[in-house]
Amino acid sequence: MAVREIDQPRVDEPQLGEPFWPAQLAVLVALLLSALLPSRITLGPPWLLPGLEGMLLLGLAVTTPRRVHPEHPYRRRAAILMIALINATNLFSLVLLSNLLLNGSKSSGRALITAGALIWLTNVIIFALWYWESDRGGPAARAAHDTTHADFLFPQMNLKQWCAPTWTPTFLDYLYVSLTNATAFSPTDTMPLTPLAKSLMGIQSLISLVTIGLVVARAVNILNG
Repeated sequence: MAVREIDQPRVDEPQLGEPFWPAQLAVLVALLLSALLPSRITLGPPWLLPGLEGMLLLGLAVTTPRRVHPEHPYRRRAAILMIALINATNLFSLVLLSNLLLNGSKSSGRALITAGALIWLTNVIIFALWYWESDRGGPAARAAHDTTHADFLFPQMNLKQWCAPTWTPTFLDYLYVSLTNATAFSPTDTMPLTPLAKSLMGIQSLISLVTIGLVVARAVNILNG
């Protein structure tokens, strides 16, 4: 007598995305860098905006699992809002610092160099977060393979024989992209594919060019003067 095969219910293993702590650590570093800026180039007391952003980061860290899939849409919107807020405050500081330099500020040249370096480093972190949150719908969507349309073309996508078959970019990959774009003012080994990615990289290159070309160079002239 034939034995009837009983179909066993399929149990899908939970898909775990990449760990969120590197991005959260990067946000914390960006907040600390912002808090170190002189009060003359910050909006309000130097501790005010970093403190508010830190409270938002703490709330996100408490409500976000170590690895998350799927990501709650409201939590992702809050994360994007925090990145935008840090980006706006850093850009505001750059505008104020540029204004001081163009108007012939008598501030210490070393202080200006330090402020320019802090703004530049914060800019690198901010855009790494932008790339990480925007590429293919964010880290949770990438882990779930919810979309096939990539915003960035990483070398590993064309050289699959040199990496794991399931390779996906993590935050450190986007941090590297941001660092090289901020120093070369153009893409290096990772190419932007979509208008969003090209816009973000273009804006970052422009901010980095202003920071290095105007702020740091002018501060060096003050030191030599």
